[in-house]
Amino acid sequence: MPKITIIPQKLNKATFMPLNQSVKRRVAGYARVSTDSEEQRTSYTAQVEYYTNYIKSRSDWEFVNVYTDEGISATNTRHRDGFNTMIDDALAGKIDLIVTKSVSRFARNTVDSLTTVRKLKEKGIEVYFEKENIYTLDAKGELLITIMSSLAQKESRSISENVTWGQRKRMADGKVTIPYARFLGYRKGENGLPEIIPEEAETVRLIYKSFIEGMTPGMIVKMLMEQGVPAPGGGDKWYTHTIKSILTNEKYKGAALLQKKFTVDFLTKKQKVNEGEVPQYYVEDSHEAIIEPEEFELVQAEIERRKELGKAYSGGSIFSAKIICSCCGGFFGSKVWHSTSKYRRVIWQCNHKFKNGEKCTAPHLYEDVIKEKFVQVCGMVGEYNEDFLLSCRQIVDMLSDCSVFDKQIGTLQIRADELTAVMQAFIKDNAENAQDQKLYSQRFAEYEKQMNEVESNLQSLQHKKAERLSRKGLLLGMISELEKLT
Repeated sequence: MPKITIIPQKLNKATFMPLNQSVKRRVAGYARVSTDSEEQRTSYTAQVEYYTNYIKSRSDWEFVNVYTDEGISATNTRHRDGFNTMIDDALAGKIDLIVTKSVSRFARNTVDSLTTVRKLKEKGIEVYFEKENIYTLDAKGELLITIMSSLAQKESRSISENVTWGQRKRMADGKVTIPYARFLGYRKGENGLPEIIPEEAETVRLIYKSFIEGMTPGMIVKMLMEQGVPAPGGGDKWYTHTIKSILTNEKYKGAALLQKKFTVDFLTKKQKVNEGEVPQYYVEDSHEAIIEPEEFELVQAEIERRKELGKAYSGGSIFSAKIICSCCGGFFGSKVWHSTSKYRRVIWQCNHKFKNGEKCTAPHLYEDVIKEKFVQVCGMVGEYNEDFLLSCRQIVDMLSDCSVFDKQIGTLQIRADELTAVMQAFIKDNAENAQDQKLYSQRFAEYEKQMNEVESNLQSLQHKKAERLSRKGLLLGMISELEKLT
């Protein structure tokens, strides 16, 4: 029969210290509040003071620090600097025990909570949740944490859903919110509505004016940087994407499209662009405009026009994207001949001259000749200035009338909505009732064909309207310059 000898335990399984050695545990507190309200700030201060006194009052504990996070949600631990610093210090051997108010203060995400606790447990570091009276190194600790964390996560989902409901209710009521800290031109007014900042509004108007006059976003960035104009948020560096955002944001014309993005996951706070998954709300005349609606629409039309031109558009010369080839319809672009010699000359030739192996036969033009002809035309315009301006204004009036396009677009939009409703009902009926699937596929394909035709016609009409508005914008710019000369 085997002889068994019991070897007594010598080390504490939690602290890994000798059982007969009296060692103070190094203890840290963790405090967090999730909003910046006055009431919560008071709670935050009280928590810090409480844990400092609580830890120091224990003779068997050695106070390390109270780690804090203020105004941060606890749905995940990724962006909680105080929390992450505390965990790093604990894993580095500076802390033996962490004291915190409750599981919900520690983390509202079950995965984050358990992952962190297990990571600490492997190093013999314990967490004490005061409200639930849980010590994580106890046998029952992990089971209780799992249960409590799950409840806290459910509570977080409920809070997130309530916040989302409140935001969407405000949107449905037409209440506009703007990220004022980094939004050029507006601040929050006394009545809660956006209020114009005059000096910043001038920068916005300059950006729109410069774009209409032919400058690219990159050129506008360079101009603003050279002039030392402050960027949104008070920085000194401008970016192309900032200019593009300003040129396309409808809030500058006094309107607001709400819920452009929505939160996909309440835990990660991940957002995506709203492509029809949730409702959007378009509010007209929601606040005072910096840019006139007509000018805003002209800019959108010009953006679309330049998109179609692609790389052909350049704002580097007054002749860029202006000289059109009579042979193929392409634009002329500038080239430099003999750039390093005394015979240097700038010529303009069709951009399709050597494209795809099919040479355009249009001859090139010398820039000096183009300038000479341009001056001659300007002289003729000056001679008959009043008649020319009158003709231009009549053309602008004609181009301003988009009522025919609007009527056709409206009719097609109604048809598209009707088809969408029919298709949704058709799909629902097929899901709920047994049908001949071959016949269903044939009918559905017919609906799709009709919808594609409607969408194609809509796109074509919107393109024609944009072209007309773009031509109107160019004429208005020319009229403005000619009037300065009279």
